[in-house]
Amino acid sequence: MVDPKVFYDAALLLHGHKCPAMPLGLRAGAAAMNALGVERAMDKQLLAVLELGDDHCAHCFADGVQMITGCTFGKGNIRKLGYGKFGLTLVDRATGRAVRVVPDAEAQNASKKTPFFTEYRMKNIPASKVPEEVVQPLVDNVMNAPQDMILKVGEEFHYEAPKPPETFEVFSCDLCGDNVVEKYGRLVGDKRVCIPCQEKLLASK
Repeated sequence: MVDPKVFYDAALLLHGHKCPAMPLGLRAGAAAMNALGVERAMDKQLLAVLELGDDHCAHCFADGVQMITGCTFGKGNIRKLGYGKFGLTLVDRATGRAVRVVPDAEAQNASKKTPFFTEYRMKNIPASKVPEEVVQPLVDNVMNAPQDMILKVGEEFHYEAPKPPETFEVFSCDLCGDNVVEKYGRLVGDKRVCIPCQEKLLASK
């Protein structure tokens, strides 16, 4: 069984501040991994599909998911759907087995009524500036609450997510000289360029 507490210190170092959403991502990731019986992805064995959008509360959820599942931006095995929701679907690529985990709405709503949100975050005070005595009880609650009090784990289903092939082909842009992955190259006249240089050339015409 994956224990989210084992990953908390590393996740906090990655994330940079204490808040309830990052630990909730740890718990959600662990719940999904345990439901599927899978280990942390060292390569691209797993795919995490997050329903988060941009610039909204609890976006920190993603860092907890990345840390515990091993699905990261760098490895390219995490996706964001832009729904403005907090669901996580975790997929075992080898089998297509998947499970969706979502935070309990009532528990989330109760958390938003605490001083961490009402007295600090909703007044645009950065999470890193919230006093320890205000935020730590929320962190402790998320990390220690029974799973079924804070999360809903769905039934297993099939999700086709084959591992995409990696390309190692690059070229040097004729204008800026930066290396560019081959498939992102553009041809402008007799010059092979990167996308930003293509845009500059087109804008200058």
